[in-house]
Amino acid sequence: MNICIVGAGLGGLSAALALLQKGFRVTVLEQASALGEIGAGVQLGPNAVGVLYRMGLQAPLEQVTCETLGKRVRLWNTGQTWPLFDLGTVAREMYGYPYLTVHRADLHRVLVDAVRALQADALVLNAKLQSLQAHNDGVQLHLADGRVWAADAVIGADGVHSRVRAALFGEDAPRYSGVMAWRGVIDASKLPTHMREPYGTNWVGPGAHVVQYPLRQGELMNFVGAIEGNRWEVESWSERGTREECLADFVGWHEEVQAMIHAIEVPYKWVLKVRDPMDTWSHGPVTLLGDACHPTLPFLAQGAAMAMEDGYMLARAMARCPTDPAQGFARYEAVRKARTARVVEGSAANTQRFHNPALAHAQGAAEYVEREWNEARVKERYEWLFKYDIDAVAL
Repeated sequence: MNICIVGAGLGGLSAALALLQKGFRVTVLEQASALGEIGAGVQLGPNAVGVLYRMGLQAPLEQVTCETLGKRVRLWNTGQTWPLFDLGTVAREMYGYPYLTVHRADLHRVLVDAVRALQADALVLNAKLQSLQAHNDGVQLHLADGRVWAADAVIGADGVHSRVRAALFGEDAPRYSGVMAWRGVIDASKLPTHMREPYGTNWVGPGAHVVQYPLRQGELMNFVGAIEGNRWEVESWSERGTREECLADFVGWHEEVQAMIHAIEVPYKWVLKVRDPMDTWSHGPVTLLGDACHPTLPFLAQGAAMAMEDGYMLARAMARCPTDPAQGFARYEAVRKARTARVVEGSAANTQRFHNPALAHAQGAAEYVEREWNEARVKERYEWLFKYDIDAVAL
């Protein structure tokens, strides 16, 4: 069976690799003229690392990832610190895999190399999808340049602006979440030594929060600053901003937050939108994965993980139904919808948790953090994610 994947992002490449390892032939259509990812970090919980290691990527990942010692919460203006949870060896012991951070471009390159090693011609660039039609004997994909591709099955891994989703179910109607975010990657050598510790940190404050964590074995620091407010409508990761704009959004925040913003070479800004959960992801020999069907706010650090889990599970389902893509896609969708919906809900809940008005003052903040981030609450929010055994899920 020839399977066509639309989109060469992390989810699409994970699906391609997993399917190739199951013996399928894969074509990945990517609209960009060159492969790559914008400068940004990705947090990989043990569940995501487990997927990547199962696909044989442990060795190349060890060359480009950071294994953080732990995560902690810090107060926006004073810097007061509370431990969130230990990682490193603790994560390995509890969940079987480490908690890693990685530059998105590095992870993308590892997946591209692995796909090409199994099928050299799998990736097709300058291939922008215009429309598709499903027939009894397969699917035809019409590209913007006039080319037509034929496939037995199609997977839409083309993100929040998915053309495959639009072809199946019509245009969606996203709503502004009330939050926009700043993103940037920092040369760690520009930061004081004490700011380069291998920890992930959530700075929490009224109406905003900042996330920082190391990348590329500590050479870089990832910065994400989310702030509530009525902003523009551009839903894109590549919208450039300025340091001055970013600094203005975090006036009064701790000097370490200010130092990170000053050190960002190019700050990017993007509006965060929400979409209602989809009742159906698949139609016959066509399905969706990742942000194309369950886009989530980035406040549980599981968006990329869910897309990679989707790709791996989809390949498992297709291996069960190697000549019936519609049945394979139905099995895949049935076992993924509840888990991904819970991630979407948990991410949305963290917006209020990270931005609560109680964080405005030290006394209220201490009480709030100790209530919301005590050991029992943290386990409730994260252990179900990290303990997921994707190979044990019945299809």
